[in-house]
Amino acid sequence: MARERNHYRRGRRSKKRGFAAWSLGKKLGIILGGTTALVAAAGAVILASKLSKLDIDTTTVTPAELNVSEEARQRGTGYLNVALFGVDSRDNELDKGTRSDTIMIASLNRETLEVKISSVYRDTLLEQKDGTLNKANAAYSYGGPQEAMALLNKNLDMDIEHYVTVNFNSLIDVVDAVGGVEIDVQEEEISQICGYAIEIMKVTDKVSAGVTEPGPQILNGVQATAYSRIRKTKGDDFRRTERQRDVLTKVVEKLQQASPAQLNKIIDKVFPEVSTNFTLTEILEYAKDAFDYKLGETIGFPFDKTTDDLAGVGSTVIPVTLESNVEKLHTFFYGEGEAYTVSSKVAGISDKIIAKAGNRSDLIDEANQDIMDQPDDDDVSYRGSNTNSGNNSNKGNNSGGNTNSGGGTNSGGNTNGGGNNNVVTPPSGGDADPGEDIPGGGEDPGGETPGGGEDDGFDTDPAE
Repeated sequence: MARERNHYRRGRRSKKRGFAAWSLGKKLGIILGGTTALVAAAGAVILASKLSKLDIDTTTVTPAELNVSEEARQRGTGYLNVALFGVDSRDNELDKGTRSDTIMIASLNRETLEVKISSVYRDTLLEQKDGTLNKANAAYSYGGPQEAMALLNKNLDMDIEHYVTVNFNSLIDVVDAVGGVEIDVQEEEISQICGYAIEIMKVTDKVSAGVTEPGPQILNGVQATAYSRIRKTKGDDFRRTERQRDVLTKVVEKLQQASPAQLNKIIDKVFPEVSTNFTLTEILEYAKDAFDYKLGETIGFPFDKTTDDLAGVGSTVIPVTLESNVEKLHTFFYGEGEAYTVSSKVAGISDKIIAKAGNRSDLIDEANQDIMDQPDDDDVSYRGSNTNSGNNSNKGNNSGGNTNSGGGTNSGGNTNGGGNNNVVTPPSGGDADPGEDIPGGGEDPGGETPGGGEDDGFDTDPAE
């Protein structure tokens, strides 16, 4: 019996199966691989939870509804074109009814990972959904990001199907999160930054010092946002879009150098202030290469242009001609390699603009462009059906040249919609208001929100 027991035990020892039978290398490989898989899965869950903070637009819109032609789709093969909108909204409303103060197109070359950006001047005369000619930013106000994308596609032969919309709060937060951005502030911009900063602080409840001297310096979120909004200097909106692209470029550079802790903080703070129609799957796909993207050249559209006050539209940027400008835009994004002729649609719109504005010459010196004249608030033909809600036209005491429907004068030069004197001293000098932001709200005088609607309180200047 003892002999049989010993034989049985020796048999048990000789049969190794499963994990116990694997080599040490294989065991380590499986353990490490399993750990990596668990970490990756946990990371995906965490990232998905972060992305859930985004306002993801699930509206289904076909390429045809966005005016994406088959020719444009072929032209954009190998590229991802995205519309970037910055809206003038104090209550995080990112859909239609708000004003797209910033319009940009970002084009990612999927092969080289280079991103080029073109601003589209918000006052550019383009054809709207209903076939009328109006300022480019009218589309977002009327129909939100979908209509704005459709306008860009139709007028520029683009294939844009994705958008990202942000408001001023998100820019403030992301600039603060990356530790500010370095800007070379010019003497004439100091009072403008201070004036805008006051309005931004009142709207956002954030606190910031002013800017006291010119020269290279680190601007915080409020200061950088105020800087991005400056229009009433030489260069007008052309210079403003250049400022916006400068701030964006420096933010992107800092984001690519940010630590995981900084990125986590930025996501938690900024994502709730962003609206997009990128799906979660698409975001995860593009995010994996985010740190390899290279920001290339940035420009403004149209390249060749002039300005004028057109009946029914107001002060406008007129492309000279739309057809030639669109050809240059495609060369900028896609290079010289493939021959391109604008579509019959763009050619027709170009002729339509000439018919309305006449044959024009490129007379613009962007650096020295004067501030574009704007119609008076009582120009009913310009502002459509809007009426003066305050029943009082108050123009005599407004040294800034802008009136407000609420009545009441502001000794800083702009009237306050609340009807009371509202003089605010900038943190470090400068005018209380740079001449276009009125902290009272009230109805839009009509130049900025085309077709009517209430002003959200940021800008009551018709051009602003």
